[in-house]
Parts: sequence; structure tokens; C-alpha cells
Amino acid sequence: MTADYRKSFTLAQQQYDYFDIAAFMAAHGKRIQTLPYSIRVLLELTLRHSATQPEMQQYLPAFLAWDQHHEQDVPYKPERVVLQDFTGVPALVDLAAMREEVLRKGGDPAQINPDVPVHLVIDHSVQVDLAGSEAAFDYNIKQEFKRNRERYLFLKWAQESFTNLTIVPPDTGIIHQVNLEYLSPVIRHSNAEIPVLFPDTLVGTDSHTTMINALGVLGWGVGGIEAEASMLGQESYFPMPRVVGVRLTGEMPQTATATDLALTLTRILREHNVVGKFVEFYGPGLKTLPLANRATIANMAPEYGATCGFFPIDEQTLAYLRLTDRSAQQIERVAAYARQNSLAYREDEDEERHYSEEVTLDLGTVRSCVAGPKRPQDSVELPNLPQNFRGYDQMKALAVTAADKEFALRPGALGIAAITSCTNTSNPEILITAGLMAKKAVELGLQVPAYVKTSFAPGSRVVADYLEASRLQPYLDQLGFNIIGYGCTTCIGNSGKLKPGVQEAVAQTNYPLAAIESGNRNFEGRVNPLIKDTYLASPPLVVAYALAGTLDLDVTQQPLGTSATGQPVYLTDLWPQVSEVSAVIYKYLKPELFSHNYQNIFQQNAAWNALPASKSVTYDWQADSTYLASPPLFEHASGQLTGLRVLAKLGDSITTDHISPAGFIGQKTPAGKYLLAQGVKPQDFNSYGSRRGNHEVMIRGTLANLRLQNQLTPDKRGGYTKCWLGSQETTIYDAAMAYRKHGIGTIILAGQDYGMGSSRDWAAKGVQLLGVKAVIAESFERIHRSNLVMMGVIPLQYLPKENAASLGLDGDEAFDITLVDLQTAHVRASSAKHEVEFTVKVRFDAPIDVKYYQANGILPYVIAKKMGGERQVAGRRK
Repeated sequence: MTADYRKSFTLAQQQYDYFDIAAFMAAHGKRIQTLPYSIRVLLELTLRHSATQPEMQQYLPAFLAWDQHHEQDVPYKPERVVLQDFTGVPALVDLAAMREEVLRKGGDPAQINPDVPVHLVIDHSVQVDLAGSEAAFDYNIKQEFKRNRERYLFLKWAQESFTNLTIVPPDTGIIHQVNLEYLSPVIRHSNAEIPVLFPDTLVGTDSHTTMINALGVLGWGVGGIEAEASMLGQESYFPMPRVVGVRLTGEMPQTATATDLALTLTRILREHNVVGKFVEFYGPGLKTLPLANRATIANMAPEYGATCGFFPIDEQTLAYLRLTDRSAQQIERVAAYARQNSLAYREDEDEERHYSEEVTLDLGTVRSCVAGPKRPQDSVELPNLPQNFRGYDQMKALAVTAADKEFALRPGALGIAAITSCTNTSNPEILITAGLMAKKAVELGLQVPAYVKTSFAPGSRVVADYLEASRLQPYLDQLGFNIIGYGCTTCIGNSGKLKPGVQEAVAQTNYPLAAIESGNRNFEGRVNPLIKDTYLASPPLVVAYALAGTLDLDVTQQPLGTSATGQPVYLTDLWPQVSEVSAVIYKYLKPELFSHNYQNIFQQNAAWNALPASKSVTYDWQADSTYLASPPLFEHASGQLTGLRVLAKLGDSITTDHISPAGFIGQKTPAGKYLLAQGVKPQDFNSYGSRRGNHEVMIRGTLANLRLQNQLTPDKRGGYTKCWLGSQETTIYDAAMAYRKHGIGTIILAGQDYGMGSSRDWAAKGVQLLGVKAVIAESFERIHRSNLVMMGVIPLQYLPKENAASLGLDGDEAFDITLVDLQTAHVRASSAKHEVEFTVKVRFDAPIDVKYYQANGILPYVIAKKMGGERQVAGRRK
């Protein structure tokens, strides 16, 4: 019985209980020392919940030989959920719609509430409308509130009307840094007379939720749909993960940054194929790796394909808790519990600990690099970067006028240089390095060319505080890296227009300008629809290349510019010594900065606090709203899998950005035409991400990315397809509506890594509402596969060595799909030219997936449970 493993210890005269995972292992003749730390966290969670949910006890034996049971499911019931507003607003819209559905069914709508603590951080709405100016911050915030007032009023209503929900106001920080610096206690405790201690665990509606793994906290990104399940007390299930142990040795060279390390690991781990696996870092190199560096690495787990990038609790964890001014009592609890329950890292156990696979990296071999032009795993060492532009040698220069100066731009010239918020701005070392470089550049008389749009979006106000205190921000300002807001800006596609003169010239010619940003995503078309090549880099390198104005140079050998005295200035002239950076950190980065910031975080935004707040059981939808609408998620469509026509035939690495773009809405797109018809002016279109609460916009935006290549229309890029009702080319939305009118379901054919990228629920919602019944792909990204199932769309995977090409599928066939045993399906594709029959794997990766699919999706399933049992689910599929 699990009660046998409930133990006690005393700390500072307070008794605490905990569930002893070492005792559980020992009782079955096993040693806890053999388990990876991430598996230990899963074991503790399962052991603890088994005490109150006996049905979970059946999953405990799998942990005894965990690496032999990867077909065995394990439960995951996180202690909390974090949301960002792009994905959080539609999640709360769904909860509001669920209340309406419960009311319609005669139940109590107030029972639809988060069962666990939920924090929504508003960080994805600010755009870089103005940059390179002291007025930029105030202007961008005013524009943000003008565009998003209706969404923000809805969030105010949600905070008042749902229990267990906290909204972190806009322009205070990004979700990951607020999570790291403030929200996570690392070790939680119950409110009982004798508190139970247990690890903090979470899911978040941003794929980079994994940044919290740096703190020894297990959590990862999920789609908004799966997050809703966690919010409503529904545990998720997934196969016992394989754990790739990454042994770190040595020390970082002084010329390499945490970003260089993260990009290097992204390449190595992608090559190793860690997709869908846990990655856990260990080894003697850990002690030299500060937590901020770990956060940069953990943040990019989605880029190297892992479910998480976990660092166990050690002295660096405790040092960070002290730096961020957590209470002495909490730090003591973290240290004591981690030791007591075998969660504190011990290097002397490295040889005994077992991993499914192992990778070793000597930190001393890391070199400065960037990654691009459209995948984060494609790292390029700095001397080799110019080679990436040699294919453009015969192209003529582009003449532009910017700030009354004329320029002849060559491919590789920068349209955007952005120090962005997500990956790097939790890291004082590299931001201070960037600030010191800016200082030296200004003192030497260097300036950024007028055609480059520069911006700086810190991850929290603490960053601004230490850069201002150290008097480095004014130098960044002089180079155009003024703070433009606190949010996920350029990396999410909120980069705004290019510089005046450049915007118009590139729009007319489609000239291949480049961008450099210190973020984690550079998928084609993501940062800005007019930017061809985007490279990821550390903040210091963003500053360096911005000064040069181009990526087409070897910064290790060629000068970045010319000083006021006419002398060439090289990267080595600007790069500070480690001792210079350390001196600034020691003098200005104090715990008081963190406590002062976070004790006032809910009062920092006067505009937010001035918004009125309403409270009601159900939301009063406005019929003319183009931001918020009650989604038709409970209109159960037919699950028939016969006569399906191909809506899109796609290649490899189709991202959730391709499927459901977050940024720019074009006037000629179906979404743009819809907004125009509703009387919305083009300058007020905002972005797809900001309109995720309105299904009419999002359905029209599905598969509408300007860079999407549908093989059915090889002569066109964007959201186009061939409608087989008349064999005419049209938009994907219009074709889907035509099929729906005739009662015809559709299918998507895809290659490898379908759905990679952000945890974007509308990438699944959108295709479902377009009438897509199934997706056949060579492989799926973890989060998107799960989201498809939870929206009632069946993910099917070609058998090894088979794909659309090998099977001769042209996309003009009609598809009939027969589910054989919920693990395999038989497919018949027939056209006037041929008939092809083949078998595919049904990607129901957990038993709960079958229930979700049969219930037409997770939301009807959860409502049925809330109202008294799964038997009440309407529209169950047989």
C-alpha cells in the first residue's frame, strides 16, 4: 500500500510528511540511485496520488524497471498550469463555452473551474510598432491596449469569474522568466496541519515552458486543449519516456556564451534524435554551469525535439533561489526535502544511474555560432556564415532610402536585429556582455546603419533595472536597442514593419533580406513575412551584426565598422573580458531587485488596473466582436472516414506556424477579407495570435501561412489548394467550405515531423473545424499529435520506409480509412488513374486517446465526467 511509504522528518521544529521514493524502490529490491532524476519526479507524483486514487497504483510497477517498459503508460497530473495570452485566451474561451454547454445540458456551469492553480501571463500581445526611439515603449504599450482592449476585458472577467486563476498584467515580463524568477517554489507543500512536501510540476501553453527545467522542476509545453484538461483535473497519460543522459564535462571557454552552448546542444541532440524523449543533464560540468545558462539550454528543448531538458536540484539551484530573493524558509525546505527524498543531485552516483541513451559534451569545445536560416538546429560557426549567402552572388543590389540616406543592400543585409525576450534575457551574463559591447562601440563612434530595425524586449523588469543601474542601457539606446516592451515580440512574429523605405522596397521586390535575433525560433516566415533568412544568436552577436548591418561577413576576421578616427573596429575590440562582466554582475545584480519587482508585479501596469472588471457565471458574448466568440466545439460532426478528399499535400517539417500562423494577417487572405467585411480597417487587423478567441478568424487563418507550400498547387505558395469538386485552384478555406457543403470530409498528407514548433492548439482546432478527419504523416511532433487526438482528428503514421511518394499518392485520390484495432488502420486511396491500398499506424499513444477520439474530443469528454459519467458523452464514435 502506498501509505507505507509516507514518511516524516522535522525541519526548523516543523514536521513534514513526504512520500519516500527510495523506500518504495528498496521494498521491491531496487535502488533509487539507478533512476534518472526526472523519472524520480514522475515516480513521486504517481506514488503520492496513488494514496488517494488507488486506480493509479497499477502504474507503479513500471518504475521498477522503467527502461524496459516504454510501452507502459504513466500518469501525469501536474500541480499547476501556466498560460500565455495567445494560447491562454482561447483556453479560457473554451472554459466559458463549456459553462454554456453545461448550462444547456441542465447542469451547474459554476462547476467548470480550474482545479489547480493557473497563472496567465500576458506577454504575447505587444508589437514592435516603434523601435529605436525613447518613445518606443510608451507608444507600443498604447497601441497594445488599443488593439487588445476587448481581449483584456475578457481576461479581467475571467479572473473575477473563475476561481484558482491569476492574471499577471501585460508589460511586466514574459511567462518563462516570471515562472523562473517568481512563480515556481521548486518544492511545494500542502496546507494540512502536518504539511506534505512534494516537487513542483506543471504544464504550460507555450512550448518553451521547459525553461523551468533548469530549476529542477519537471514541466513542458502542451497545447491549450491539453492544458484545459489539466486545469480541469484530468491527468494525462504517456508512455514511460526514454531518458537521454547528457554528460557535461569541462568548462566553457571565455569566448563562448550560453546561447552558443544551447545552439550547439540543439544541433547535437537533433542529430542524436531525442524527439519525444526526456533529456537530463549531469556530470562534472554541471557545477560550472550557472542556472541562467541552464535556463537558456532548457528553454530550447522543443528545438532539439525533447519533451524536457531537465537539470536536477543542486547548489546552483539553491544559489539562484537566493539570488531571486526567495525566502530563507523556502530555500531550506527545498534543500532539505531534495536531500531527504533522493532528488538532490549527487555526482558520485553518476556511474550507477542508468539512462536509456547517453551523449557526452566537453563544454570546452563550444564555439561561437549562429543558427539558421530557418531551423534552430542548423548551427553555423561564425567563419562559415558568409558561405550561406554565396548563392546570391549574381543578384543585383537593392536600392533603399532610410532616414534620408541611400543604401545599396546585398543579400544578407539585415532588415531586423532584435534582442528578444524568450531564450536569453534570463541570463545576466550575456545581456551585460551585450551592454558592455554597446558601450565600447559608442565610445569608438560606431552606429547601426539606418536600414536595420533594432529592438530590445527584456524578459522581466529586473533586466531593465540592472542594465539601468549599471548605466549600460543608455549605450544600448544609442545603438537603437531601446526597450520596446516586455513580451514575446520578434520571435513570435510581432516584429512590426521594417524601417520606412525598406518595408516598401522589399514588399515590391521580395528581396532576400535577413534578420538576426536572440530567440529560439526562426522558421520561414515566422519573424516577419518580408524576411527571407533568420539567424538565431546571442545578444552580443546581435549587437555585433547590427553594427555591421549584414550577416555576409566573417566577424572573426573582418571589421564590423570604422571608428570615429577612421580605424577598423573588430569584434575582438568590443568583446569584454570575463572579469569586466563579472564585476558588473557582482556590483549590480542583487536579490533586492527581484523582491522589489515581484512584490509590485500586480500594480505595475496602471492601464491594466484601470480596466473595468465584470463578474458572471457565463460570459456575455458580443455578436459583433471580431476578437471573441463562442466556438462551435460541441457541434458534433460526422466521424465518417470514407470518401475523404485531400485538402493539402505537404512536405517535411511542417510547423504549427505553417498550420496556424501567429503574426501578420494579409488583406487578401480569407481572414483579411473577413475582417474587412466586418468593418475592420487593415491597420487594426492586429495578428492571428491576438484573435485566437474568434474561431471565424482562426478557421480562415488555418493553413494560410504565406510560406506554406501545398504540393497540390506547386505554382503558388500560401494557403492555396486544388478543390477536387471542380479541379480548380482556390484558397484552402474556400475549398474546405465547399467540401463541407457537400458533406465531404477531408484529409491532410504530410512528411516527417508534422506539427513541429510551438504548442499551438489552433493548429488542431483549425483543421478540425475545416472538416479534416485525419492526417497521414511520416512522423508527428509530440504536442501536435496529442492535440489532434483531443480535437477528434485521427493521426495516422505511414509504416517505416513508406510515404506518399513511395506509395504513388498524388493527392487527387479519394480516401477510405478503416480502423482495424485502434492501433492500425487500412487505407484505400483511389482515383481515375489508380487505386492504392496500404496499412498505417494509428497514433493513439495512450488508452485515454481512444476515449477522447470516441467522444469527439476532450471537451465533450470532460463535460460528461463533470456531469456524472462518460456514458453521457454525445456523439460517441464506435
